[in-house]
Amino acid sequence: MTDIFVNLPITDLERTKAFYTALGWEINENFTDENAACIVVDKNIYLMLLTRDFLSTFTDKPIIDPGTHVQAMTAFSKESREAVDAALDTGVAAGGTEPRPAQDYGFMYSRDLEDPDGNILEFVYMDPVAAEKGPDAHLAEQGTQS
Repeated sequence: MTDIFVNLPITDLERTKAFYTALGWEINENFTDENAACIVVDKNIYLMLLTRDFLSTFTDKPIIDPGTHVQAMTAFSKESREAVDAALDTGVAAGGTEPRPAQDYGFMYSRDLEDPDGNILEFVYMDPVAAEKGPDAHLAEQGTQS
């Protein structure tokens, strides 16, 4: 099994740890210090919250400001539209922001949440038929075509 580590630039480690733990994720203390925190999203998925200075030791490229530029948008699936809404409500209450309205494509429902530094997390629900067979299958099941 492959482990996935998503490295995110942050400015205030304690604030950011509080935000991510409010979303229900845990901190792996073995890989957490004054420069970084390892957030356990799932068995093999981790978010590495790295101070900008520390992240810069891993690359020769400039570190973007996620408050003004998008490097990546990390999506997390949820089991229902209600679970997507609950994740956003929790994230906003913990200091995040919702940068745009919910996106409803019929077969897929998503909402974006920016962490306190502007890193974008997408929470997504996809109809099981669409997830298995593609969006056209969902539309056909609904009696419509794209």
